[in-house]
Amino acid sequence: MALHYSLERWDKLKLYTTDGKLEIDNNLVENAIRPVAVGRKNYLFAGSHSGAQRAAMLYSFLGTCKINEVNPFEWLRSTLDRIPNYPIKRITELLPHKM
Repeated sequence: MALHYSLERWDKLKLYTTDGKLEIDNNLVENAIRPVAVGRKNYLFAGSHSGAQRAAMLYSFLGTCKINEVNPFEWLRSTLDRIPNYPIKRITELLPHKM
């Protein structure tokens, strides 16, 4: 049965060998979306709507750190140290960004 399935689709199955950008499986995509799937269940336990909003903001900040290759612990510590006396008009300067 499996051989029959493979033989019928052989031309399409071997397509990935003709282009180095194509992967033989979708593991990279599955690994990339796994945190979203796991998080979806965890988000049910935020406690309240406002708790879920705060969690979403934190996830956004940490995701921005990751995209910009910023150490999230260092960024958060620095931001929490500076924010009490930081001018509100310049608050966006505290967002994670490449240095």
